Amino acid sequence: MKKIIAVLLAAALVLPCFAAKKGTKVGVSMPTKDLQRWNQDGANMKAQLEKAGYTVDLQYANNDIATQVSQIENMVTSKCQVLVIASIDGSALKGVLDQARKKKIPVIAYDRLIMNSKAVSYYATFDNYKVGTIQGEYLVDKLNLKSRSKDDPAYIEFFTGSPDDNNINFFFGGAMDTLKPYLDSGVLVCRSGQTSKAQCATLNWSTEEAQKRMENLITSNKYGPKGTKLDAVYSSNDSCAMGITNALKAAGYTKANFPIITGQDCDIGSVKNMLAGLQAMSIFKDTRTLATKVVGMVDSLMKGTKPEINDTKTYDNGTGIIPSYLCDPVYGDIDNYKALLIDSGYYTEAQLK
Repeated sequence: MKKIIAVLLAAALVLPCFAAKKGTKVGVSMPTKDLQRWNQDGANMKAQLEKAGYTVDLQYANNDIATQVSQIENMVTSKCQVLVIASIDGSALKGVLDQARKKKIPVIAYDRLIMNSKAVSYYATFDNYKVGTIQGEYLVDKLNLKSRSKDDPAYIEFFTGSPDDNNINFFFGGAMDTLKPYLDSGVLVCRSGQTSKAQCATLNWSTEEAQKRMENLITSNKYGPKGTKLDAVYSSNDSCAMGITNALKAAGYTKANFPIITGQDCDIGSVKNMLAGLQAMSIFKDTRTLATKVVGMVDSLMKGTKPEINDTKTYDNGTGIIPSYLCDPVYGDIDNYKALLIDSGYYTEAQLK
């Protein structure tokens, strides 16, 4: 972990020096401003592209598919030469991207794979299966599952993200592949029985929807500090973790007895919850690193060279394997957050107070 943090620190301080033809226009489509991470992704992307000399059309679609389609149409007609798209629904953009393909505009899928479109040239993301395995391994360690027996099981509930986000197949898949042996042996128990992706999905990664479902689970299973035992809640990301945390706090849980909650994105609110003892960990995906890789891809495409990729096997969007670059995720918790988030310049100490 220390070695990975050192690499992240170095990467954060050194940005590539690309040279763009003046006036080359890049369209960047982000799903929403409602989640902190997309604001940071958009801002980092715009800053690094502009530093490299590109003109940037950055748009947020308010989690509305029709709005995103319209914004991308405008990017195509306004002569953007590359499109970088984090899709709301990875299956809803085929029509508009057909327009881009006809005009030979390369498309880079950003952190969410765009499905069923031959227009997608490259995919830039984090190793999302590894995200899930890290979360699962964290739970194995903190719940001491390797040393437990089915006579003294740990109790858990599961939450993942939006069913229209292809990434949940990897987040949830990695976590469940890690935890399934313990569920099968009875060392880990989900009282609700809700362990399938469909049962655990949270539309739009909504904090409110996660909170409602957690409240229902608390009521139906009688969870509480003086009620039925609950040791952990697996959450694929921080927006869901926030809703889970809100419900557990309302049920009377405190720092002294709070279940282990996982997360992803190291959103400020969730980091504050970690410091308060209300969330155990969150996967850190440094958006500066991902933006740097995408700027490199854009620059290569504009020069007529092949972008750097490191995966040609994993991501099939229904039309074939999409060449991808996968960045490494790491986790942050109370023990390493300062080196990971503050010393790297990602946040200031004041932001976490």
